[in-house]
Amino acid sequence: MENFSFYSPTKFVFGKETESRCGALVKEFGGSKVLIHYGGGSVVRSGLLDRVKKSLTEAGVQFCELGGVTPNPRSGKVYEGIELCKKENVDFILAVGGGSSIDSAKAIALGVCYDGDFWDFYSGKARPKKALPVGTVLTIAAAGSEGSGDSVITHENGMLKRGASGECIRPKFSILNPQLTTTLPAYQTACGATDIMAHVFERYFTNTTDVQTTDRLCEAVLLSMIEETPKVIKDPNDYQARANIMWAGMVAHNNIVGVGREQDWNSHGIEHELSALYDCAHGAGLAVIMPAWMTYVVDHNVMRFAQMACRVWNCKMDFSDPKKTALEGIAAFRSFLKSIGMPINFSELGAKESDIPYLVKTFGLGETGKTGGFVQLTSKDVENIYRLAL
Repeated sequence: MENFSFYSPTKFVFGKETESRCGALVKEFGGSKVLIHYGGGSVVRSGLLDRVKKSLTEAGVQFCELGGVTPNPRSGKVYEGIELCKKENVDFILAVGGGSSIDSAKAIALGVCYDGDFWDFYSGKARPKKALPVGTVLTIAAAGSEGSGDSVITHENGMLKRGASGECIRPKFSILNPQLTTTLPAYQTACGATDIMAHVFERYFTNTTDVQTTDRLCEAVLLSMIEETPKVIKDPNDYQARANIMWAGMVAHNNIVGVGREQDWNSHGIEHELSALYDCAHGAGLAVIMPAWMTYVVDHNVMRFAQMACRVWNCKMDFSDPKKTALEGIAAFRSFLKSIGMPINFSELGAKESDIPYLVKTFGLGETGKTGGFVQLTSKDVENIYRLAL
């Protein structure tokens, strides 16, 4: 196990009707003028936005609002939010929605406290050090942004999808009410579940040895997702299953399952180009890319894949041919994704083989020409993984 520092100060308020506490929580963390940041009409139609406003009003907290965040959130809305916050003297941002609203809120929080272009943090020109405080009211278990110091934004100039990370954008509080996820379509629920599992796998596949504790934590989250996801696909109102998935989504990405170990993150990077170009759901893109990535790199550490196959997918270990077991585990993962309604290849996602050169070009390997932790990939490797996903 490697040395590490782990700091996760977010206050989580979990359970039914907890959105009624957002006003008191904003005041607890020093907010007096709030930007309510949200996406489409669902938070309006469900009455959630009105309940949030009522809670803020009862707590004596002033607010303005900015809706219209799209999936794969765009830079244009971030610029709009930064301008609005400065005009209205906002001192706290409350994201109401899923990962897209939260990521956009984090980007706005950075931009308000920065003299330059907020995109500097996403292009690697600057590192996040200061931001307005952010709180969240989560409506979909998926991105894990409610507990992380990460944010991903797509810039409309070139449709580049990039991330920024910093402790200053980790939410001060997050309200997690599983009831708010019951109206999600089955497809979006499955996309969220896939994203959660991918967050674990990005940490699980590591070159670091002697990490049994976090291995077992990773496996526990994965087993819970395998057990609970089919339940909510069958019965969207299964509160207990929704609750387990919502907490798994946070645990999967606040890094408690990733401390002390090298991580990879190639699958996420490769997928980001798909969702930037095709505007597909991030989880759907991961369902296509992650099994292809696994198949491509399996020989790097066959026994780690075989361990996954046995512990997570209940495959029987073939000691005479460990790779056979490893491939059975990857096949089981792909079968599970298909069973919950996820696409598993380019055509099902709506992606095109003819776009692969463009996807590779925009991927961006940086100065070294390689990327990744578990396996270092070149642009040719990235192209090969896209082609495996065909």
